[in-house]
Amino acid sequence: MSTTAQTATVATSGSGTPSLRRRLACLLYESILLFAVVAIAGLVFALVFQQRHALQWRGTVMAFLFVVLGLYFIWCWRRGGQTLAMQTWYIRLETSTGAPLSNARAFARYVCGYVWVLPPLALVAINGLNEVGVGGATAILLAWVVGYGLASRAHPQRQFWHDALCGTRQVSFRPVRPKD
Repeated sequence: MSTTAQTATVATSGSGTPSLRRRLACLLYESILLFAVVAIAGLVFALVFQQRHALQWRGTVMAFLFVVLGLYFIWCWRRGGQTLAMQTWYIRLETSTGAPLSNARAFARYVCGYVWVLPPLALVAINGLNEVGVGGATAILLAWVVGYGLASRAHPQRQFWHDALCGTRQVSFRPVRPKD
């Protein structure tokens, strides 16, 4: 069988919105993987710029990590609609019409995706970490993530609101294996 014929027989199936539990599990797994991406990018930055202290060039490091994470997500979403975590949990990202994401739409979703972490971090920053403590900050972050996730139940297709805003959706996606 030729390569073209093999490619044609490998179909894909999408079957609606994945469960909230599965999407939150994917988010947790993604955050573990991103820890490695951030650690490696931070190491590269520190070595290239001979950073001697973690707070040295703090704003520049944060901007660098924002760009690195953006490139990671946009590249993955444009390449096949899936990050490694999304592949593991059989979730794919596509436009609301089922098409692959454009660079602009992928960038918009990346920026809007910060709604998962910026509001609770802003709340902690306003109140001061010394006031809420690390445990309190963690509780605020977890409460926000769960609350924001549950807010997707109010969406007609149970999509996250930043996806609705960006014209994207997450769908269940399992590759169909060709029979030998």
